[in-house]
Formats: sequence, C-alpha cells, structure tokens
Amino acid sequence: MGDIEKPPRADETEDASRNDNAAQRVVRIASRIADVPAADWDAGARGTAPSLTNPFISHAFLQALEESGSATRKTGWLPHHLLLEDGNGTLLGAMPCYLKAHSQGEYVFDHGWADAYERAGGSYYPKLQASVPFTPVPGKRLLVRAGQGGIELEATLLQAAMQVTDRLGVSGLHITFLTREEWELAGELGFLKRTDQQFHWRNEGYASFEDFLSALASRKRKAVRKERREALADGIAIEWVTGSDLTEAHLDAFFAFYMDTGSRKWGSPYLTRQCFSLLRESMADKILLVLAKRAGRHIAGALNFIGTDTLYGRYWGGIEEHPLLHFEVCYYQAIDFAIQHGLARVEAGAQGAHKLARGYLPSETYSAHYIADPPLRRAVADYLKRERLAVAREIALLTEESPYRRASS
Repeated sequence: MGDIEKPPRADETEDASRNDNAAQRVVRIASRIADVPAADWDAGARGTAPSLTNPFISHAFLQALEESGSATRKTGWLPHHLLLEDGNGTLLGAMPCYLKAHSQGEYVFDHGWADAYERAGGSYYPKLQASVPFTPVPGKRLLVRAGQGGIELEATLLQAAMQVTDRLGVSGLHITFLTREEWELAGELGFLKRTDQQFHWRNEGYASFEDFLSALASRKRKAVRKERREALADGIAIEWVTGSDLTEAHLDAFFAFYMDTGSRKWGSPYLTRQCFSLLRESMADKILLVLAKRAGRHIAGALNFIGTDTLYGRYWGGIEEHPLLHFEVCYYQAIDFAIQHGLARVEAGAQGAHKLARGYLPSETYSAHYIADPPLRRAVADYLKRERLAVAREIALLTEESPYRRASS
C-alpha cells in the first residue's frame, strides 16, 4: 500500500480554482476538521434545506472520528478536507476528504480495480476519498450553503477537487454515497458514475406498528409477528435510550457488544471507545441506543442516529446468541421508533437482501470516480457500464418481491 504524505497545514492554500470575473477563489486543504469553524461547515452541510439535517456530515460527527483516533493517518484515513473560499477567506463550499492507504471502511468496493492496476505496474494507493469514514449513509458531499451559488459552486468544487487530485499525484478521487443530484453533476464533469443498492423503509403515514403490518401481504405479516414473539421469548426486554438519558454506562455496555461482533465480522472494529463518548458529548440528542436486556443485564444493542426526517441504523452487537434478536433490535424497533416520532424513513445500512421481507425496499445509491490514469479510467468505465445495468436489473427484480400488499386491479 502507498504511504500517505502529510498534507499542507490548514492555513496553506492551493489556488486550484480561480474566477477572475468574481471574487478570487482558492482551495485550502485542512488537515483537521477542528481547523474549520463548526458554524461555517454546518451551514454548508445544511445547504439549501436548513430544516433538514444529516448527522454524519456534521462538524461534530467528523471531529469525533478524528479526535478519538478513529479516522487518522494511523488508521489510513488522513484528513484532507477541501475548502473553497473567496478572496476574503469566507467559506463558500467544502468537501470531506481523506487520503487513503487502503480501501477499508468505505462500503463501495474497488479492491478489484486496485489489484488490476497494481498488477499492471501502477500504484493505486494512496487515493483521495470524499466520504464519511466507516459510514455507508447517502448524503451531501458538496457542502455549499444556501444563497452562495448553488450548482455553479458545486461544479467549481468538483473541478477544484480533480485539480487537487492531479497535483497530489494520487491515482484518483472517489466520492461515495453522494446524492443523486451531485452524482449527475459529477457525471457531466467527467466523473465515472457508479450505482449500488441499500434497503430503506418508508413511512407511508402509519399510525402504529400494527398499521404498518396491515400494509404487508398476509403471509409476510404473520411471519413478522412470529419473528417478534420468538425474538423476545427468553424474557428479553427492549429499551430506547437517547438524549440526556444516555450514560457512559450504556456506552460501556454497547461497546462490549460492538467489539465482540465487530471483531468476528471485520477483524478490527473501526471506532474507538472514546469516539462514542465524544459523540455523546456533542450530539446525544441525535443518538438512539436500542438495548436488549435479559436476567438483569444488557445483552445486545443497536446504535442509531436521528436525522430530521430519517433514522439511520449504524452499529449492532451482542454477547449472547438469541434467534431473530438482531432483526428485532435493528429493524423492527427502528420502524417502531420512526412511526412514533413521525420520521419518513429508516436507513438500515449497507447491503442485506434479508431486510426485504421485513419491509425495507431496495433503494439506489451513488458514487462518482475520477481516475487519473487514462488506461485505468477506460477499463473502469467499461466495467461500470455493465455494473449499472446489473444493479438496475437486481433492484427491479427485488422490487417485484416486495412484501407489501399489491393494489387491487
């Protein structure tokens, strides 16, 4: 894997993008999110819809990853955030970026590209990654605040990012889990376009979990009820913890689950214990911890994050094996919480066709890729054409298997 060199300090500039017809624009590279004023960053994260928030692109979330040692040079995620400013130093736009020495923790898999390129004598790493570390959650990646130029500034930010990629001499820039609108714009500017799928639950105005079940086909409805009964059959109780009720003791219990399950699934869990404490300190009201308790002790849990209109399922773990408990804690409890709190969606993380039978439907996700080397770019472009067709076919087939009742003709 390639070594990561230290980026310029946050107060050093790259004049990667200029507009002589308006105020001079420069791109700075910030080596720490802490060097960017939180209010300025979050104004861009909110963009043109200030009432809608995605907690993962917030300054607080990214800072917790960095300060806890979770996303650092040591772990192969060297912060390299792109900041687009005017000549007065006012932040116009930003992109959360990292120099990567590997392809772990991304959930958009390019290991095959790396292997092929390195067999041909190239150096795929380091690469530039525009994403939220360890977080396969769709959201904005071009953080431009309202009233500052919209699409024109987003295009400028993308063009500047390509220039920075070339100046760094890295193999490419990969923008993952961006919005469809950003994906379309990136395609117009020459980025290669990639699709994948996740499973999301949509709230159709349900008044209760039973109301949701009534929308399912009879066989599916009976199966969900049976699963819920069996999941809690061993005297297991469920509790929701959020906001000021969330304590370090709760996090200690959850971290034990996270480490046990993460070590078995991934080999090395991504987040440190300190990261969870920092998230509790800065955004406890955005956290929902669903805990399962049996015989007086917590045995499993799922950590969720609460957006303005969406509940995001993120981490699950347990220290006892109980059939179907994972489905109850991660999927059904999330739906129940979303209904009770009027949330429009539940996004339950990457992959998992097993979610379909539990009411989660396939949803397309997007990534955009700037490959610096022309032969590699041509090979990847050819592959992505075929992959996009395969993804579209799979989504269509899975949608046909929807568990919901079909409308009468």
